[in-house]
Amino acid sequence: MRKWLPLLAISLGAFILLVDVTIVNVALPRMADDLHASFASLQWVIDIYALALAALLMVTGSLADLFGHRRLYALGLTVFALASLACALSPNAAALITARAVQGVGGAAMFATSAALVSATYQGRDRGVAFGVWGAVNGAAAALGPIAGGLLTEGFGWQAIFLVNLPIAVVAVVLTLKVLPAGAPAGSTGARLDLPGAATFTLAAAALTYALIRGGEHGWGDALTVAAFVVSALAVLGFVAVERRGAHPMLDLALLRRPSFAGLLTGALIYQLAAFSGLVFISLWLQNVLGLSPVRGGLALMPLAGTAFVVAALAGRHTHRFAPRVPIGGGLLLIAAGSLLLWATVDSGSGQSSLFAGLAVIGVGVGLTTPVLVSAAIDAVPPHQAGMAGAAVNTFRQLGMTLGIALFGAVFTARLRAVSTHGGSQHAAYAAGVDRISLLAALAAALGAALVFLTSRRPAVAEPPTPSAPAPAPEQSVAH
Repeated sequence: MRKWLPLLAISLGAFILLVDVTIVNVALPRMADDLHASFASLQWVIDIYALALAALLMVTGSLADLFGHRRLYALGLTVFALASLACALSPNAAALITARAVQGVGGAAMFATSAALVSATYQGRDRGVAFGVWGAVNGAAAALGPIAGGLLTEGFGWQAIFLVNLPIAVVAVVLTLKVLPAGAPAGSTGARLDLPGAATFTLAAAALTYALIRGGEHGWGDALTVAAFVVSALAVLGFVAVERRGAHPMLDLALLRRPSFAGLLTGALIYQLAAFSGLVFISLWLQNVLGLSPVRGGLALMPLAGTAFVVAALAGRHTHRFAPRVPIGGGLLLIAAGSLLLWATVDSGSGQSSLFAGLAVIGVGVGLTTPVLVSAAIDAVPPHQAGMAGAAVNTFRQLGMTLGIALFGAVFTARLRAVSTHGGSQHAAYAAGVDRISLLAALAAALGAALVFLTSRRPAVAEPPTPSAPAPAPEQSVAH
């Protein structure tokens, strides 16, 4: 069993960083009460973490190439643990949001290196098994977050959802330093940091997220809302200019001219948006309106988590037999179907049982899609750009979560306001909000499926996929 200790170290880190994307969901009402936080502040508690992951994945991948994957992974675990402690000790919303941003920095370092460490540690049949386990952990972690959050919040308080990371991180660090390979000497790959690209990408994503959140709160004609949209657009133009002229771009824009790769990036963004962003608002409905405890609220989401884990573990062994567009596009169609079920079953008279069928179908879609996304993106580009492709698809996944929460938050707030203005009850207002975001998620997932089916036309590979085993590039390889 000793040979699987490195996989345990890697999986522990991957689990806590991805669980923390959604573990906050069911704790939001308790946080709001204790910290006297507004709805917009609560959105930032979730969004700032996903935004840091999205903005820094490719940069931390370059740092890993410079300083070594094991070293950066251990450093990321340490930063993540310390930031988790700061989250638990936060006296107000501003401090919590700041600590969550730092937590995202550590998470990015872990996410950018974990799969490359699996690739470096295992060979042959063991590599296929290791990636199957790693993929299952990735597929289930975000879905299990609300359940773990509910149990910890009700049993020990919302601070426990952060404190639980500490012992897990300590075990992962110890195992990392003892059993993981040290890797290549620092700087041996010739990688370079694209700081201008990272800065403009981060500014564009942050400004767009802020614009969506503020627009929902203060109106789309608000001066700061409009200004944020303008800043985001200018930052996108700056990012394009920087990446086109840079010697070591974070993302080679020529790759976007490949329909299969561009379609997969869009599919990755839509996948995360459609499958997970709505859980925040469903959790608010379960607790604030239906009066469920955090534990029962988390357990109400179990159909998604359970089916995602089982399907990811089983499908990972067989999906290599099909062209990537089949599990990815099919998974997105199932997410669309599950979201339509939620739209059709949730109304002002609904209880938690109205969620079960829709969430279960979404979970099947998540389990099919997750293990294949990265390997499909890698397969769509030249081998020497495989690392960049893997980092890009994971970046777009996290960006989808960030923008999804902001967009759905704006829609949800507007629905609450509209129903309340016309004399509707709180139950009716919240149900109308869940109804609307479920419909939007269904439409988005269906669009993502169509794009993947139309653009991703590469044949299936003969060997089982190794979703994060990119061939190193002399200057541009980025672990993911």
